[in-house]
Amino acid sequence: MSTKRGNWNSKLGFILAASGSAIGLGNIVFFSSNAYQYGGGAFYLPYFVALFVLGLPIMMMEFGMGTLTGKSFPLALRQLAGKRAEFVGWWSIASAMFITAYYVAILGWAFGMMVGAFGSLFEPGITAPFAPFANPTESASAMVYFFSLLATWWPVVFIFVIWGLNLLILRNGTATIERAVRIFVPLMWLFMIGLVVRGLTLDGGFDGAMYLFTPDLEGIADANVWRGAFSQMFFSLSLGLGTMTAYASYLPKDADQVNNSLLVSFLNCGFEFIAGLAIFSLLFVYALNPAGSTLSLSFFVIPQGINELSTIPWITRLFGFLFFFLIVIAGLTSSISLIEGPAAALIDKLKISRRKALTIIAVPCMIGSVLCTLPIIVDQGLNGNGTLGLSILDITDHWVFSYSLLIVGLVECLAIGWILGADKLRLALNQYARYPLGRWFNVLIKYVIPTLLATVILSSLWEERSALYGSGVDMVGFNWLPLFIPVFWLVVSLGFAYYLTKKPYEA
Repeated sequence: MSTKRGNWNSKLGFILAASGSAIGLGNIVFFSSNAYQYGGGAFYLPYFVALFVLGLPIMMMEFGMGTLTGKSFPLALRQLAGKRAEFVGWWSIASAMFITAYYVAILGWAFGMMVGAFGSLFEPGITAPFAPFANPTESASAMVYFFSLLATWWPVVFIFVIWGLNLLILRNGTATIERAVRIFVPLMWLFMIGLVVRGLTLDGGFDGAMYLFTPDLEGIADANVWRGAFSQMFFSLSLGLGTMTAYASYLPKDADQVNNSLLVSFLNCGFEFIAGLAIFSLLFVYALNPAGSTLSLSFFVIPQGINELSTIPWITRLFGFLFFFLIVIAGLTSSISLIEGPAAALIDKLKISRRKALTIIAVPCMIGSVLCTLPIIVDQGLNGNGTLGLSILDITDHWVFSYSLLIVGLVECLAIGWILGADKLRLALNQYARYPLGRWFNVLIKYVIPTLLATVILSSLWEERSALYGSGVDMVGFNWLPLFIPVFWLVVSLGFAYYLTKKPYEA
């Protein structure tokens, strides 16, 4: 049994891994969905304010915690801010495992759509076992194909393929992660640039780009635009999950984490920039309406646009395959980081082998992934999510993703800012920084960011007061889920955090 911690072979490997963690499904579709919802160019000023006020300082803090202590997220918090802070770190790890379970389920669907690109995805005459899709379609319909896929057991098979790839990449820690990201991250950029070139060369594609970058001053004044931008930045950079601290803990103590934070953040935002160009050009060329969820944009709207890219069937199929291949590899670079954070924490705390840590994580998360792909139809009329699996995923995502990351970000800022002292972390970062941080960093960590995050959390909870999320949709036989899922998440994650915080630890 070996519990030796790994090290990155190069700075490039670390940057690719950290940027790969940040670049995922959210960059490709969530950013575009938010940008469209909040008025295109009106989203950009709040987005860049969020980058500099929220994203960069927290990433510097999480990177700094990793290199300063050489430990994973919970134990870094313990060393710097005490045992109570460690509890929050373990709660973050538990929530990351919930997120991993349904994230892999989404990748399983993407894998199914990728396979379907050479099957019936772009063919007419398909049906799905739901009332609105009972009759064969007159033309190709990605929406009907997706729901027909959802109502089968094939996604369960596909999630085991995705889990197998994750565990294969993670088997030797940083060594195998680095080899994977050296292939996957450049491929993501290459494919997305190809989509940009194709989109902008279509008639009307440039109009989509202009809409994306033309600011609407009235839109900027909307408080919801700012809230959406701050949430997007926090989620996009993989903050509050323990990932960035785990990755940084494999670096030498003299690493320049200010510069690393700038590189990773700008690579992430640069990818979102070109993803927005690609997707907005398709939306405008084919007059597509992306209203709805991130799921609808990636699985319905964009494939509809791809279906009209060419009159030559094999070209359409190839573009469809490449798009979903892009989603799968982008998702993989994020999912391996979601698993590595908990794995590093368990190895550090329990002094167990990597294989045992991965098993402890994979078994319950695989069960969760299966639950999120159950094809049992609970909503025949598609007034909600249709299947039991998608309903479980939707409710879990609403609670875990929407609240845990923000709460962890708030608490870690308070712990580092007030217990350790923001100035101590700033001086530690400046010791090896090419661009030293000023005292403004202290103000952001201690006052500005906690105030912003507390405002977002409290306003979101206030909006929940009228009805429990998901309770408005009739799910035959499963109407208890909207209450059960958030309670189950809190009980399991808090219990997990309490147990591991109480476990004896030898540094």
